[in-house]
Amino acid sequence: MDLVETYGILQLALLGSAAFLAALVGGLSGCGSALVYLPIAAQVLSPFQAITTIVIFDLIGPLPLVRQASRDCDIGDLARLLAGLILALPLGLLTLTLVAPEVFRYTVSFVALFMLASLILGFRYRDKLSAPLIFATGGMSGFLQGVAGLPGPPVILLYMASALSAQAIRANTFLFLLMTDMVLLPALALFGKLDTSAIILGIALIIPTLAGSVLGARIFRPGYERMYRGGAYAIIAASALSGLPLWS
Repeated sequence: MDLVETYGILQLALLGSAAFLAALVGGLSGCGSALVYLPIAAQVLSPFQAITTIVIFDLIGPLPLVRQASRDCDIGDLARLLAGLILALPLGLLTLTLVAPEVFRYTVSFVALFMLASLILGFRYRDKLSAPLIFATGGMSGFLQGVAGLPGPPVILLYMASALSAQAIRANTFLFLLMTDMVLLPALALFGKLDTSAIILGIALIIPTLAGSVLGARIFRPGYERMYRGGAYAIIAASALSGLPLWS
């Protein structure tokens, strides 16, 4: 399949740049890659194509880290999150099939801006993290994965208030987000929304994604973490605002 003929050179350049920038932001700040990529991708791809591409290139890079994360994770929390995800994901996908592409773009941008504001303002859930709450958070993540391709915000905000160790939080978040991608691909196929051209495009975008990750790892310096996070927040804000359909 000729990607240039299908998508056009300018669109491919924009998507490649978005994937590179998203991976760079994720590498420097530890979060936000989907919040950077999806608002930009949604400007040139259909909602299901945009979600498919990020799922494909997001599945490859993290695989070497699975063994260590499996040792550090809290199995009970992870199981509850996944149970909620599996139940709610079809509802999110069904909702996405019923709404216009502009609604997808607004949803992605608003979720990104809400997540950004929560991080900047230091939002915390103050009460006890009960099993039903963790299950409900997984459900909310599953719905957002289906309707906007953004399963991370509910889980990240939940764990900002968790009493788990930092290692367990990182491992649970990492494994959960990886498994959301693994669950989403067959779900897209069941809904008849797994676009072959988007799969091939996602594979092609692995190259700029790896380049962004490698560059981020090389230039990262622990002493400048606050500066990296500030830069990441600015990029997320710019990406989210650029994705709003009102500019079109």
